[in-house]
Amino acid sequence: MKFIETMLEGESISEVYFCKNKVDAKTKAGKSYYSVFLQDRTGILDGKVWDLNNGIEHFETNDYIRVDGVVTSFNGTLQLNIKRIRRAQEGEYDVADYMPVTKNDSDKMYDDLMSKIESVKNKYLNELLRSFFVDDAAFVKSFRSHSAAKSIHHSFIGGLLQHSLAVAEICEFIAGKYSAVNRDLLITAALLHDIGKVKELSDFPLNDYTDEGQLLGHIVMGAMMVQEKAEKIEGFPKVLKDEVIHCILAHHGELEYGSPKKPALIEAQALSLADNMDAKLQTFSEQLEARAKEKDDWMGFNKIFDSNLRKTTI
Repeated sequence: MKFIETMLEGESISEVYFCKNKVDAKTKAGKSYYSVFLQDRTGILDGKVWDLNNGIEHFETNDYIRVDGVVTSFNGTLQLNIKRIRRAQEGEYDVADYMPVTKNDSDKMYDDLMSKIESVKNKYLNELLRSFFVDDAAFVKSFRSHSAAKSIHHSFIGGLLQHSLAVAEICEFIAGKYSAVNRDLLITAALLHDIGKVKELSDFPLNDYTDEGQLLGHIVMGAMMVQEKAEKIEGFPKVLKDEVIHCILAHHGELEYGSPKKPALIEAQALSLADNMDAKLQTFSEQLEARAKEKDDWMGFNKIFDSNLRKTTI
């Protein structure tokens, strides 16, 4: 595939890109043309269709389109002069080439998650985890391809898997440090705490809130999903089920942060801290990466951290 970041002026392009935006416009002379923004995982390119002939088939914003054109330069910025367009067919493209995607090895992360599940010795909790991550193929597919947020942190394909595993790994350390913590309960809650995100957020390329997500939110939906699965497991202790669900309901830590409950169990408290830690450090890391090439060490005020952020001097 010819990625946008590698394009050079004068090159002829025949490739599939994601149409991030399409605008019907007119020149000063009144001639109609299309202005489109093409996207892949390396960047966004402005494209122009000056001649609306039969080679320009119908397409809309959020379509994957095959374009033929020539890379030009306008005001010092590369632009694609498009001669032909058609909607791409399924199988002509891989969504991961066009959307932000985790830098980690997805298969390796999932193997690590499965190892975490295998290490949970409580038979009910182990079966609960397996009911999601082993037995439910549709859930597994969605979980592995989902982001953990619309924006802010882990807002990329594989972000939900990456975040959930990281939180579980932090919780593993906590459980080894504090003997009062029920390790199996905490690891189970860590792996399940954000499962509602698969319903709260739509698939890429939109990665936006669904109606259900807006009305209920991932915390409540995650609790409902656990309730449904646990009720199908014969003999699942009610108190244990309530403890898992409480951890999910309380994992944002504070009522003002969206948690229906504040942590009442040490495992719920540990989970909320681990979740916040990974979210905040990932957010900071993404800010550092985005500004890595800038010479100024100070990155400006960030409302999430309520602070003017700075790069570390090494």
